[in-house]
Amino acid sequence: MAEVSYKDLSLNGLWKNNPAIVQLLGLCPLLAVTGTVVNAIGLGLATTLVLVTSNTAVSLIRNIVSDAVRLPAFVMIIAAAVTCIELLMQAFAYELYEILGIFLPLITTNCVILGRADGFAAKNALGPSAYDGFIMGMGFACVLVLLGALRELTGTGALFANMDLLFGPGAADWKIEFFGNYQPFLLAILPPGAFIFTGLIIAVKNIIDDQIKKREAALKAKPVKGAKRVRVTGTVS
Repeated sequence: MAEVSYKDLSLNGLWKNNPAIVQLLGLCPLLAVTGTVVNAIGLGLATTLVLVTSNTAVSLIRNIVSDAVRLPAFVMIIAAAVTCIELLMQAFAYELYEILGIFLPLITTNCVILGRADGFAAKNALGPSAYDGFIMGMGFACVLVLLGALRELTGTGALFANMDLLFGPGAADWKIEFFGNYQPFLLAILPPGAFIFTGLIIAVKNIIDDQIKKREAALKAKPVKGAKRVRVTGTVS
């Protein structure tokens, strides 16, 4: 088995193969709960914890479970991890748990998690598998938070409202208002706004990727300084 590069895992999870804006997986929670930053952080952390837990468990049992029960076993592991996360959120962030609602248990069916369990953790050792789950979760969470920030700022003119739902009473004054007497822009908060901003994020990423490819192509085409042509004469038999 080829050695796993943590640098490649990081680039894939955060940029090249980001589950949200490249693989386009987990779009249902991505579009549904990113009306505010706090919702996005809550779901992003929950998804990351489930990814790390499931990848770790799958890697540990990869040589024990037969192919006949592989996928059912993976789903059971993911469901158990999601249940634990739900119980923790009920205990420590109950109001946020109610806001996220059905999208917490639906993490079990998130294609990102089962895909990484079957496509990576089932074939690799514990360390790389745990890191892959973490970095894929962080890539997904970063897109969630970015989308939540864009929608909240555009929709309400403020950021970080209701952060006390996740971080406790001390975070109640974290809210930042950028505009005075701002008229709420409901389109940004409603589902159509999620589609619009997600499309914009994907478009910006594609533009950046195109610029990177053009620069790499230009560097490859640039002649090497000091190179000389050598003329060879004679007959080769």
